[in-house]
Amino acid sequence: MSITFADAKTLSHDAIEEGEVLAPRFDRDGLVTAVTIEAISGQVLMLAHMNAEALSRTLESGEVHYWSRSRAKIWKKGETSGELQKLVEIRVDCDQDALLVLVEQTGRGAACHTGRKSCFYRRVTVAGGAATLVDTGEPKLFDPKDVYSK
Repeated sequence: MSITFADAKTLSHDAIEEGEVLAPRFDRDGLVTAVTIEAISGQVLMLAHMNAEALSRTLESGEVHYWSRSRAKIWKKGETSGELQKLVEIRVDCDQDALLVLVEQTGRGAACHTGRKSCFYRRVTVAGGAATLVDTGEPKLFDPKDVYSK
């Protein structure tokens, strides 16, 4: 079974913003932005993209799938690392061009391929007219060299 979605172009403005029909507004590449947060803590874990197939697989299986732009293929989060994301809920924004994916992060708790809980482990600082990145000190929960070299 494959879940399908309505075409946003066929719906009125009111139907998209106030209706009950899921009609993701995929971009010209067929992608919709997915912001993933940990359901229990509310911490932002990552930002990725889904195409219709990834969204359908996620809803069908209860395990989160994304579209990898760098690899140009569907990617089941945690398939290699064991850091699977169990779907708790998906919310859609007002104009259906972004998803908020609430998950239970499994494994060691790392959503980031660098081994950290969150992909957002650096903050931007500005000094002397230059912007730099500063590590927030979020610890690595696994060594990516050990996990991804296999």
